[in-house]
Amino acid sequence: MLREDIEKRALEIGHYIVAKGATVRQTASVFRVSKSTVHKDVTERLPDIDHSLAEDVRRVLNINKAERHIRGGMATKEKYLHEK
Repeated sequence: MLREDIEKRALEIGHYIVAKGATVRQTASVFRVSKSTVHKDVTERLPDIDHSLAEDVRRVLNINKAERHIRGGMATKEKYLHEK
């Protein structure tokens, strides 16, 4: 029973990340689980359940990883704009 729930969650998380282009942090917030759980679901569990979906998720996460320094810079810029 528990294993089915975990597999179902891994699939739902994978579909969500691909559909929304979401980050691990955003996904963890939506599904109310830790970032570690999201990461484990999509990197370890999902490839065994749905290899094609896992590859799609990996592509999205790689894009997010490549862009994260930009998002961080934008967040810092916003922070200082609001302080003035």
